[in-house]
Amino acid sequence: MKTVRVEASGCYDVMIGSGILDQAGALLQKIMSPCRAAIITDDIVQGLFGSRVEKSLQAAGFKTEIFAFPNGEKQKTLQTLADALEWLAEIHLSRSDLVVALGGGVPGDLAGFAAAVYCRGVRFIQIPTTLLAAVDSSVGGKTAVDLKAGKNLAGAFHQPELVICDTDIMKNLPPELMRDGAAEMLKYGVLADAALFDRMADGSWLERMEETIAQCVEIKRDYVMQDELDNGARQFLNLGHTFGHAVEKCANFSITHGQGVGIGLVMAARAAGVEIERTEKGVSACGLPVKSPYSARELAEAALSDKKRRGGKITLVLPEKMGKCMLKTIPVEELPEYFAKGTGENP
Repeated sequence: MKTVRVEASGCYDVMIGSGILDQAGALLQKIMSPCRAAIITDDIVQGLFGSRVEKSLQAAGFKTEIFAFPNGEKQKTLQTLADALEWLAEIHLSRSDLVVALGGGVPGDLAGFAAAVYCRGVRFIQIPTTLLAAVDSSVGGKTAVDLKAGKNLAGAFHQPELVICDTDIMKNLPPELMRDGAAEMLKYGVLADAALFDRMADGSWLERMEETIAQCVEIKRDYVMQDELDNGARQFLNLGHTFGHAVEKCANFSITHGQGVGIGLVMAARAAGVEIERTEKGVSACGLPVKSPYSARELAEAALSDKKRRGGKITLVLPEKMGKCMLKTIPVEELPEYFAKGTGENP
Protein backbone atom coordinates (compact mmCIF):
# COMPACT_ATOMS: atom_id res chain seq x y z
CA MET A 1 0.00 0.00 0.00
CA LYS A 2 1.19 3.51 -0.83
CA THR A 3 0.31 6.60 1.18
CA VAL A 4 0.40 10.17 -0.13
CA ARG A 5 0.22 12.91 2.48
CA VAL A 6 -1.69 16.09 1.60
CA GLU A 7 -1.06 19.16 3.75
CA ALA A 8 -3.57 21.91 3.05
CA SER A 9 -6.08 23.65 5.34
CA GLY A 10 -6.77 20.11 6.47
CA CYS A 11 -4.04 17.47 6.46
CA TYR A 12 -4.87 13.92 5.41
CA ASP A 13 -3.58 10.75 3.82
CA VAL A 14 -4.52 9.29 0.46
CA MET A 15 -4.17 5.53 0.91
CA ILE A 16 -3.76 3.48 -2.27
CA GLY A 17 -3.60 -0.29 -2.27
CA SER A 18 -5.08 -3.66 -3.07
CA GLY A 19 -8.09 -4.87 -1.06
CA ILE A 20 -8.29 -1.87 1.28
CA LEU A 21 -12.01 -1.22 0.72
CA ASP A 22 -12.76 -3.90 3.31
CA GLN A 23 -10.29 -2.22 5.68
CA ALA A 24 -12.07 1.14 5.49
CA GLY A 25 -13.38 0.95 9.06
CA ALA A 26 -10.03 -0.05 10.52
CA LEU A 27 -8.20 2.66 8.56
CA LEU A 28 -10.72 5.29 9.62
CA GLN A 29 -10.59 4.20 13.26
CA LYS A 30 -6.89 5.09 13.31
CA ILE A 31 -7.68 8.79 12.84
CA MET A 32 -11.02 9.25 14.64
CA SER A 33 -13.21 7.66 17.28
CA PRO A 34 -16.27 5.72 16.07
CA CYS A 35 -19.28 7.92 15.35
CA ARG A 36 -22.25 7.96 13.00
CA ALA A 37 -21.22 7.62 9.36
CA ALA A 38 -23.66 8.87 6.72
CA ILE A 39 -22.76 7.25 3.39
CA ILE A 40 -23.78 9.22 0.28
CA THR A 41 -23.51 7.32 -3.01
CA ASP A 42 -25.42 6.50 -6.18
CA ASP A 43 -27.68 3.52 -6.77
CA ILE A 44 -25.19 1.57 -8.90
CA VAL A 45 -22.29 1.99 -6.47
CA GLN A 46 -24.60 1.14 -3.57
CA GLY A 47 -25.37 -2.21 -5.17
CA LEU A 48 -21.71 -2.93 -5.88
CA PHE A 49 -19.96 -1.71 -2.74
CA GLY A 50 -22.45 -0.26 -0.25
CA SER A 51 -22.84 -3.33 1.93
CA ARG A 52 -19.06 -3.97 2.01
CA VAL A 53 -18.35 -0.45 3.20
CA GLU A 54 -21.13 -0.58 5.78
CA LYS A 55 -19.88 -3.94 7.08
CA SER A 56 -16.33 -2.65 7.40
CA LEU A 57 -17.36 0.56 9.16
CA GLN A 58 -19.74 -1.25 11.51
CA ALA A 59 -17.03 -3.76 12.45
CA ALA A 60 -14.91 -0.80 13.58
CA GLY A 61 -17.73 0.62 15.71
CA PHE A 62 -19.22 3.19 13.32
CA LYS A 63 -22.99 3.39 13.04
CA THR A 64 -23.95 3.67 9.39
CA GLU A 65 -26.80 5.11 7.34
CA ILE A 66 -26.87 5.19 3.53
CA PHE A 67 -28.41 7.55 0.98
CA ALA A 68 -28.33 6.64 -2.71
CA PHE A 69 -29.44 8.79 -5.63
CA PRO A 70 -29.74 7.79 -9.31
CA ASN A 71 -26.45 7.34 -11.16
CA GLY A 72 -25.21 9.89 -13.67
CA GLU A 73 -23.87 13.41 -14.22
CA LYS A 74 -27.41 14.70 -14.77
CA GLN A 75 -28.11 13.98 -11.08
CA LYS A 76 -25.33 16.31 -9.94
CA THR A 77 -27.77 19.12 -9.24
CA LEU A 78 -28.94 21.47 -6.53
CA GLN A 79 -32.06 19.31 -6.17
CA THR A 80 -30.05 16.17 -5.43
CA LEU A 81 -27.91 18.18 -3.03
CA ALA A 82 -31.06 19.44 -1.30
CA ASP A 83 -32.37 15.86 -1.03
CA ALA A 84 -29.09 14.75 0.54
CA LEU A 85 -29.09 17.64 3.01
CA GLU A 86 -32.69 16.98 4.01
CA TRP A 87 -31.76 13.34 4.59
CA LEU A 88 -28.80 14.32 6.79
CA ALA A 89 -31.17 16.47 8.84
CA GLU A 90 -33.78 13.70 9.04
CA ILE A 91 -31.24 11.23 10.48
CA HIS A 92 -30.06 13.96 12.89
CA LEU A 93 -26.42 13.85 11.83
CA SER A 94 -24.39 16.07 14.14
CA ARG A 95 -21.18 18.03 13.69
CA SER A 96 -19.30 15.32 15.56
CA ASP A 97 -20.36 12.75 12.95
CA LEU A 98 -19.07 11.92 9.49
CA VAL A 99 -20.12 11.88 5.82
CA VAL A 100 -18.68 9.14 3.61
CA ALA A 101 -18.48 9.99 -0.10
CA LEU A 102 -18.62 6.62 -1.86
CA GLY A 103 -18.38 6.43 -5.63
CA GLY A 104 -17.03 8.24 -8.66
CA GLY A 105 -16.76 11.95 -9.29
CA VAL A 106 -20.48 12.69 -9.05
CA PRO A 107 -21.13 11.14 -5.61
CA GLY A 108 -17.74 12.39 -4.41
CA ASP A 109 -18.35 15.99 -5.43
CA LEU A 110 -21.97 16.03 -4.24
CA ALA A 111 -21.32 14.32 -0.91
CA GLY A 112 -18.33 16.57 -0.27
CA PHE A 113 -20.42 19.66 -0.95
CA ALA A 114 -23.15 18.37 1.36
CA ALA A 115 -20.54 17.86 4.08
CA ALA A 116 -19.18 21.37 3.47
CA VAL A 117 -22.51 23.11 3.99
CA TYR A 118 -24.46 20.87 6.38
CA CYS A 119 -24.31 22.43 9.85
CA ARG A 120 -21.71 24.81 8.37
CA GLY A 121 -19.35 21.90 7.78
CA VAL A 122 -18.94 18.33 8.99
CA ARG A 123 -16.09 15.87 8.52
CA PHE A 124 -16.04 13.60 5.52
CA ILE A 125 -13.92 10.98 3.81
CA GLN A 126 -13.62 9.99 0.17
CA ILE A 127 -13.80 6.39 -1.06
CA PRO A 128 -13.40 6.67 -4.85
CA THR A 129 -14.66 3.78 -6.95
CA THR A 130 -13.59 5.04 -10.38
CA LEU A 131 -10.11 5.67 -11.70
CA LEU A 132 -10.97 9.28 -12.53
CA ALA A 133 -12.11 9.96 -8.97
CA ALA A 134 -9.07 8.16 -7.56
CA VAL A 135 -6.51 10.27 -9.42
CA ASP A 136 -8.39 13.54 -9.50
CA SER A 137 -11.69 14.52 -7.91
CA SER A 138 -11.28 12.72 -4.56
CA VAL A 139 -8.11 14.71 -3.78
CA GLY A 140 -7.78 18.44 -3.18
CA GLY A 141 -11.03 19.45 -1.51
CA LYS A 142 -13.02 20.76 -4.48
CA THR A 143 -16.71 19.92 -4.08
CA ALA A 144 -19.56 21.05 -6.32
CA VAL A 145 -22.77 20.49 -8.23
CA ASP A 146 -23.67 21.64 -11.73
CA LEU A 147 -25.99 24.50 -12.68
CA LYS A 148 -27.89 24.86 -15.94
CA ALA A 149 -25.26 27.38 -17.04
CA GLY A 150 -22.34 24.98 -16.61
CA LYS A 151 -20.41 22.37 -14.65
CA ASN A 152 -19.42 22.79 -11.01
CA LEU A 153 -20.67 26.36 -10.73
CA ALA A 154 -21.95 25.88 -7.17
CA GLY A 155 -19.50 24.42 -4.69
CA ALA A 156 -17.05 24.85 -1.84
CA PHE A 157 -13.51 23.96 -0.84
CA HIS A 158 -13.71 21.29 1.86
CA GLN A 159 -10.82 18.91 2.48
CA PRO A 160 -11.54 15.29 3.44
CA GLU A 161 -10.16 13.58 6.52
CA LEU A 162 -8.99 10.55 4.54
CA VAL A 163 -9.07 9.10 1.02
CA ILE A 164 -9.21 5.32 0.57
CA CYS A 165 -8.45 4.04 -2.94
CA ASP A 166 -8.71 0.28 -3.53
CA THR A 167 -6.79 -0.64 -6.69
CA ASP A 168 -8.67 -3.94 -6.97
CA ILE A 169 -11.78 -1.89 -7.80
CA MET A 170 -9.85 0.01 -10.47
CA LYS A 171 -8.60 -3.19 -12.11
CA ASN A 172 -12.17 -4.43 -12.54
CA LEU A 173 -13.74 -1.27 -13.92
CA PRO A 174 -15.64 -1.33 -17.22
CA PRO A 175 -13.41 -0.18 -20.12
CA GLU A 176 -15.23 3.14 -20.51
CA LEU A 177 -14.52 4.08 -16.89
CA MET A 178 -10.87 3.10 -17.27
CA ARG A 179 -10.63 5.37 -20.31
CA ASP A 180 -12.19 8.28 -18.42
CA GLY A 181 -9.59 7.95 -15.67
CA ALA A 182 -6.79 7.63 -18.19
CA ALA A 183 -7.71 11.08 -19.55
CA GLU A 184 -6.82 12.76 -16.25
CA MET A 185 -3.66 10.67 -15.98
CA LEU A 186 -2.60 11.77 -19.47
CA LYS A 187 -3.22 15.33 -18.27
CA TYR A 188 -0.72 14.89 -15.45
CA GLY A 189 1.81 13.62 -17.98
CA VAL A 190 1.39 16.65 -20.23
CA LEU A 191 1.63 18.90 -17.18
CA ALA A 192 4.55 17.48 -15.29
CA ASP A 193 6.05 14.21 -16.54
CA ALA A 194 6.61 13.24 -20.18
CA ALA A 195 7.58 9.70 -19.14
CA LEU A 196 4.21 9.28 -17.39
CA PHE A 197 2.44 10.36 -20.59
CA ASP A 198 4.40 7.80 -22.58
CA ARG A 199 3.60 5.00 -20.08
CA MET A 200 -0.06 5.87 -20.41
CA ALA A 201 0.22 5.84 -24.20
CA ASP A 202 1.91 2.45 -24.43
CA GLY A 203 -0.23 0.83 -21.72
CA SER A 204 2.68 -0.14 -19.47
CA TRP A 205 1.13 1.81 -16.57
CA LEU A 206 -1.37 -1.04 -16.12
CA GLU A 207 1.44 -3.22 -14.80
CA ARG A 208 2.29 -0.54 -12.21
CA MET A 209 -1.19 0.71 -11.34
CA GLU A 210 -0.67 1.40 -7.64
CA GLU A 211 2.56 3.29 -8.31
CA THR A 212 1.08 5.27 -11.22
CA ILE A 213 -2.06 6.28 -9.32
CA ALA A 214 0.15 7.42 -6.44
CA GLN A 215 2.32 9.41 -8.85
CA CYS A 216 -0.74 11.20 -10.26
CA VAL A 217 -2.01 11.97 -6.77
CA GLU A 218 1.41 13.35 -5.83
CA ILE A 219 1.40 15.67 -8.83
CA LYS A 220 -2.05 16.96 -7.91
CA ARG A 221 -1.05 17.19 -4.23
CA ASP A 222 1.87 19.45 -5.09
CA TYR A 223 -0.35 21.91 -6.97
CA VAL A 224 -2.98 21.88 -4.20
CA MET A 225 -0.39 22.55 -1.51
CA GLN A 226 0.94 25.54 -3.48
CA ASP A 227 -2.49 27.02 -4.13
CA GLU A 228 -5.39 25.42 -2.31
CA LEU A 229 -8.02 27.95 -3.40
CA ASP A 230 -7.21 27.86 -7.13
CA ASN A 231 -5.98 31.40 -7.60
CA GLY A 232 -2.53 30.59 -8.96
CA ALA A 233 -0.58 27.41 -9.56
CA ARG A 234 -3.58 25.11 -9.06
CA GLN A 235 -5.02 26.51 -12.28
CA PHE A 236 -2.54 24.29 -14.13
CA LEU A 237 -4.81 21.37 -13.21
CA ASN A 238 -7.41 22.85 -15.57
CA LEU A 239 -5.34 21.69 -18.56
CA GLY A 240 -7.79 20.44 -21.17
CA HIS A 241 -10.78 21.39 -19.05
CA THR A 242 -11.83 24.74 -20.52
CA PHE A 243 -11.99 23.04 -23.91
CA GLY A 244 -13.33 19.77 -22.52
CA HIS A 245 -16.07 21.27 -20.36
CA ALA A 246 -17.32 23.18 -23.40
CA VAL A 247 -17.54 19.90 -25.34
CA GLU A 248 -19.42 18.26 -22.47
CA LYS A 249 -21.86 21.15 -22.20
CA CYS A 250 -22.56 21.20 -25.95
CA ALA A 251 -23.24 17.46 -25.76
CA ASN A 252 -25.59 17.93 -22.81
CA PHE A 253 -23.21 15.59 -20.93
CA SER A 254 -23.73 12.67 -23.30
CA ILE A 255 -19.96 12.95 -23.75
CA THR A 256 -18.26 11.90 -20.52
CA HIS A 257 -15.86 14.07 -18.56
CA GLY A 258 -12.93 11.86 -19.49
CA GLN A 259 -13.81 12.01 -23.17
CA GLY A 260 -14.11 15.79 -22.90
CA VAL A 261 -10.70 16.04 -21.24
CA GLY A 262 -9.16 13.82 -23.92
CA ILE A 263 -10.52 16.09 -26.64
CA GLY A 264 -9.48 19.10 -24.58
CA LEU A 265 -5.87 17.93 -24.31
CA VAL A 266 -5.63 17.65 -28.08
CA MET A 267 -7.30 21.03 -28.53
CA ALA A 268 -4.83 22.60 -26.09
CA ALA A 269 -1.92 21.12 -28.04
CA ARG A 270 -3.36 22.44 -31.30
CA ALA A 271 -4.06 25.87 -29.82
CA ALA A 272 -0.45 26.07 -28.63
CA GLY A 273 0.99 24.48 -31.76
CA VAL A 274 3.00 22.08 -29.58
CA GLU A 275 3.26 18.26 -29.45
CA ILE A 276 0.11 17.85 -31.53
CA GLU A 277 0.85 14.46 -33.09
CA ARG A 278 2.26 12.99 -29.87
CA THR A 279 -0.74 14.17 -27.87
CA GLU A 280 -3.22 12.83 -30.43
CA LYS A 281 -1.52 9.44 -30.52
CA GLY A 282 -1.39 9.16 -26.73
CA VAL A 283 -5.02 10.17 -26.24
CA SER A 284 -6.16 7.85 -29.02
CA ALA A 285 -4.08 4.96 -27.64
CA CYS A 286 -6.03 5.23 -24.39
CA GLY A 287 -9.29 4.80 -26.31
CA LEU A 288 -10.37 8.44 -26.08
CA PRO A 289 -11.71 10.69 -28.84
CA VAL A 290 -9.41 13.36 -30.25
CA LYS A 291 -11.83 15.55 -32.22
CA SER A 292 -14.73 17.74 -31.15
CA PRO A 293 -18.04 17.10 -32.87
CA TYR A 294 -18.90 20.78 -32.34
CA SER A 295 -17.75 23.93 -34.07
CA ALA A 296 -15.36 26.43 -32.55
CA ARG A 297 -18.17 28.98 -32.34
CA GLU A 298 -20.47 26.60 -30.40
CA LEU A 299 -17.66 25.65 -28.03
CA ALA A 300 -16.56 29.22 -27.39
CA GLU A 301 -20.11 30.24 -26.51
CA ALA A 302 -20.38 27.32 -24.09
CA ALA A 303 -17.05 28.23 -22.49
CA LEU A 304 -18.15 31.76 -21.63
CA SER A 305 -20.01 30.41 -18.59
CA ASP A 306 -16.95 28.49 -17.37
CA LYS A 307 -16.22 29.16 -13.69
CA LYS A 308 -12.58 29.83 -14.58
CA ARG A 309 -13.66 33.07 -16.25
CA ARG A 310 -12.79 36.11 -14.17
CA GLY A 311 -14.57 39.22 -15.35
CA GLY A 312 -13.57 39.84 -18.94
CA LYS A 313 -10.66 37.42 -18.87
CA ILE A 314 -10.10 33.67 -18.78
CA THR A 315 -6.91 31.72 -18.12
CA LEU A 316 -6.03 28.88 -20.48
CA VAL A 317 -3.48 26.18 -19.74
CA LEU A 318 -1.35 25.52 -22.81
CA PRO A 319 1.57 23.11 -23.29
CA GLU A 320 5.06 24.43 -23.96
CA LYS A 321 6.44 20.92 -24.41
CA MET A 322 5.47 17.50 -23.13
CA GLY A 323 5.76 17.70 -19.35
CA LYS A 324 5.67 21.50 -19.10
CA CYS A 325 2.77 23.96 -19.49
CA MET A 326 2.07 27.65 -19.10
CA LEU A 327 -0.85 29.78 -17.98
CA LYS A 328 -2.10 32.26 -20.56
CA THR A 329 -4.69 34.83 -19.51
CA ILE A 330 -6.63 36.24 -22.44
CA PRO A 331 -9.61 38.57 -22.93
CA VAL A 332 -12.75 36.52 -23.47
CA GLU A 333 -13.08 38.16 -26.88
CA GLU A 334 -10.05 36.14 -27.99
CA LEU A 335 -11.53 32.83 -26.87
CA PRO A 336 -13.09 31.98 -30.26
CA GLU A 337 -9.64 32.27 -31.85
CA TYR A 338 -8.18 29.68 -29.48
CA PHE A 339 -11.11 27.34 -30.01
CA ALA A 340 -10.68 27.75 -33.77
CA LYS A 341 -7.02 26.76 -33.46
CA GLY A 342 -7.95 23.92 -31.14
CA THR A 343 -10.49 22.44 -33.54
CA GLY A 344 -8.26 22.94 -36.55
CA GLU A 345 -10.70 25.40 -38.14
CA ASN A 346 -7.99 28.06 -38.10
CA PRO A 347 -4.85 26.53 -39.69
